[in-house]
Amino acid sequence: MAKKPRTPPPPRRVQAPKQRHAQRTGFDSARMRMILYGVAGAALVALVVVLVIVLGGKGSNDVAQGSDAKVRAAMTAAGCTFASKPVLPPKDGKNFHNDAKTPTAKVKWSTFPPSGGGHYAAWAIWNFYTQPVPPDQVVHNEEHGGVVIWWGPKVPESTVSELRSFYLDDPTGMFGTPIDGLGGRIALAAWTGDPSRYYKNGYYGIGKLAVCSSFDKKAFTTFRDAYRGHGPEGTPASSNQPGSGPNG
Repeated sequence: MAKKPRTPPPPRRVQAPKQRHAQRTGFDSARMRMILYGVAGAALVALVVVLVIVLGGKGSNDVAQGSDAKVRAAMTAAGCTFASKPVLPPKDGKNFHNDAKTPTAKVKWSTFPPSGGGHYAAWAIWNFYTQPVPPDQVVHNEEHGGVVIWWGPKVPESTVSELRSFYLDDPTGMFGTPIDGLGGRIALAAWTGDPSRYYKNGYYGIGKLAVCSSFDKKAFTTFRDAYRGHGPEGTPASSNQPGSGPNG
């Protein structure tokens, strides 16, 4: 008896290779963009802060503040002391002229000799004097950006001659006068500041003062070149010519 043909078994189902799906981490493209925007924004804010510090630092406290280290080094090498101090505010908080109703009124300053603060309404005529000029007036010259050479009554005449020669070498914005109370010492003073902030939010500028026992041309030149013409009122140095003043 013939055998019945066997029906072949159905073909075995071939399973497709299993695909491994990457585990989701939650960082889809939209979220990644948000993170990148956040990082970029933070970087921009940091840049703005740096610029405010750098650019503001050059003029916010006062435009010459960055010169203090150089001046201090020069004055120290010459055997001098150096100070950089905020000036005392006006008594009424409004106007330094009200601190001195007369050229010889008693005024309190943050340094001696004075390097800024209360003063008389009329400044002194720019010059080199051998008789004392009232400090109340001279401080007004400092407000206009002048560098003042002070010396005590015990300073030798030969040293005063050196100071005069230094003044005459470049007298624009310079002032010279003796002052009681300084003995045999010499001083350089300047009042510096940012004119855009002057009288605002308790800002009145910075006084610079160097006191020496002898004259040193290199150190004096460093001080002069750093601070002359940087008064808080913003008066150009070119306006402070010898012989000029309220009535000259």
